[in-house]
Amino acid sequence: MKEFIEYILQFGNLNKQQISLITSKAKETELKKDDYFAEAGKVLKRVGFIVDGILRICYYNNKGEEITKIFIEEKHLLYNLKNVPSTEYIQAATDCKLLTFSNQDWKEISDTIIDWDSIIQKITNKALAQKLEKVSPLVSQDATTRYLEFMQKYPTLVNRIPLSYIASYLGITQQSLSRIRKNIQ
Repeated sequence: MKEFIEYILQFGNLNKQQISLITSKAKETELKKDDYFAEAGKVLKRVGFIVDGILRICYYNNKGEEITKIFIEEKHLLYNLKNVPSTEYIQAATDCKLLTFSNQDWKEISDTIIDWDSIIQKITNKALAQKLEKVSPLVSQDATTRYLEFMQKYPTLVNRIPLSYIASYLGITQQSLSRIRKNIQ
């Protein structure tokens, strides 16, 4: 819980009563590797904050192939702004610990804390900027360049998540990724 409060305080101020309200609404949740936080076609009914672990956003293309779009690390907030069914899956790439809030509790926090919406807007703006930097690279680059860029964007992930997820993100086969890694080292 401490991590979440410290994270929120980077974007605005809270008094002790507000922190108590937030703390009272939070629930600790664990996801095992490969469990889903959200599924395509369903409305996300909770807000999550990643305390430990890595999630990935993925989808299936028209050939039925699984495509990893982005990885989400610790200290990130997950929520559905529009309250509409998701078009993508949010899946645990590693075992994860999250703080979660039901949408109803999140709304109560928003209705009670005057600056809450402003704080969340600042978090959203930062997250969108980061997402644009990390979204899956263009296929016009060669695979080695894409992998080297991946290592720059996600320096802590290479040894924490399955290579199949990295290959999917890069748009290459696992065998190609293994060759690239071997040639680089």
